[in-house]
Amino acid sequence: MALTQPTQTLSPQQPAADKRGYDYDLVIVGGGIVGLTLAAALKDSGLNILLIEAKVTSASVAKGQAYAVHLLSALIYQGIGVWDKILPQIAKYRHVRLSDADYPDVVEFATADLAKDTPELGYVAEHQALLQPLQEFVQKCPNVNYLCPAEVVNTQHQQDIVAIEIKISEQIYTVRSKLLVAADGSRSPIRQAAGIKTHGWKYWQSCIVAFVKPEKSHNDTAYERFWPSGPFAILPLPGNRCRIVWTAPHEEAKALCALDDDQFLAELSRRYGDQMGKLELLGDRFVFPVQLMQSDRYVLPRLALIGDAAHNCHPVGGQGLNLGIRDAAALAQVIQTAHAKGEDIGKIRVLKRYERWRKLENLTILGFTDLLDRMFSNRILPLVVLRRLGLWLMQRVPVLKVFALKLMIGLKGRTPQLAQRF
Repeated sequence: MALTQPTQTLSPQQPAADKRGYDYDLVIVGGGIVGLTLAAALKDSGLNILLIEAKVTSASVAKGQAYAVHLLSALIYQGIGVWDKILPQIAKYRHVRLSDADYPDVVEFATADLAKDTPELGYVAEHQALLQPLQEFVQKCPNVNYLCPAEVVNTQHQQDIVAIEIKISEQIYTVRSKLLVAADGSRSPIRQAAGIKTHGWKYWQSCIVAFVKPEKSHNDTAYERFWPSGPFAILPLPGNRCRIVWTAPHEEAKALCALDDDQFLAELSRRYGDQMGKLELLGDRFVFPVQLMQSDRYVLPRLALIGDAAHNCHPVGGQGLNLGIRDAAALAQVIQTAHAKGEDIGKIRVLKRYERWRKLENLTILGFTDLLDRMFSNRILPLVVLRRLGLWLMQRVPVLKVFALKLMIGLKGRTPQLAQRF
C-alpha cells in the first residue's frame, strides 16, 4: 500500500536492538484470543514482542460470543499461567450427549470414559471471559509491547527482516522485526498481501447463535443433536444459561431469525426438547454463514499464519477456536526452542517445523467436521442407516467411544510442551 506520509521509528517498550538491524524479534498482528495466547505463551522466551490490535479494548471485550474450550486448550492455559483467572468465569461440562434427530439411541460421554482424575470433559466460555484475562496477563509481560488501537498499513519482506508500517492516531510508524505472525482473522490482510492462496468452500448452511435460560438446570451437560437441516448444539454457561448454536440452510436460518421472540422460542423448543423445561430468550440472536478454508501454506520466510488466518472449519464440535489455541502453543514452542539454540526464528527452515506440526492436524479436524456435517445433514437412507449404526457401535464399543471422545476434546495428535507440564 502506497503511503503519502513520512514514516517514523516506533520506540518499543524494551530498548531497541537497532545495532542488530531490528526493533522486535516478533510482531503479532491481531490481538484477539489466538494472538494474545501466542504472546502469553512467549512470556519467558527472552523474545522482544510487539502485539498490534486494531479494535479498541472495550469493543473487543463486548463481543457477545461463546466458545467450547477443549481439555487440551485448558491445559495450554494452565501451562501459560492464566487459567486460574479464566476458570472462575466459565462453565464446566462433565457430560456430552450426542444424538441423531429422533433416533432413540443416544451416545453419552462422561468423565468416567477418560482417566479417573479428569474432573470435566471441557468448558464453555463467553468471549470476554477468555479475552479479558489474556489482555491483563499480556499487559503485565515485560517483553510484550501491546498496541491498541493500531493498524498495520503495509509490510515489506526483506532478506533478514520484515518492515511493518503501523498507523496510530493518523501517524505512520515503521518497525523492523525478525518475524511477522498473522492472527488477524479469516479475511487476513496479512495473508492476502503475502499472496498466500486458500482453498475451501462456503456451506449451504448458516448458524444461528443465541443465549437462553432454561427453567431447569443444564446439569453441566453439552448436547449435540444432528438434524437433517444441520447440527444443533446446546452449551452450558454460568448462571444456568445456555448458548445455542443452530445450523440450518441459509434461507431457513434467515427466516428463523426474522421471527418474533415468542415464535422463535416455539421453534427453538421443538429442537431443544423439554428436558430443561420452559426457555427464556436472553438478548439478541445472530446469524452468520459457515465456511471451510485451509491456506495453501502456513509459512513463508519471516511470516507465519495462526488461527482463522490459516484455517476455518464448520462449527460442529466447537473445534475452531481450539485449533487456533493449539496453533499458538505450537508456534510458541517452535520459535522459543529455535531462539534458545541461537537460530533465526524468521528463517523458513524454522517456520516449516510449525507448518509440519499443525497443517496436517488441522486438515484432519477440518475433514472430520465436514464429514460429520455431510453425513448427518441429510435424509439419504443409506447414510441414515450408516450413521445410526455408527452411533449404536460407539455407545457399545468402549475403544471406539474413547477414541471419538479424545478426538473431539483435543487429546489426539501432538501435545505442546505447555500442556505436558500438567
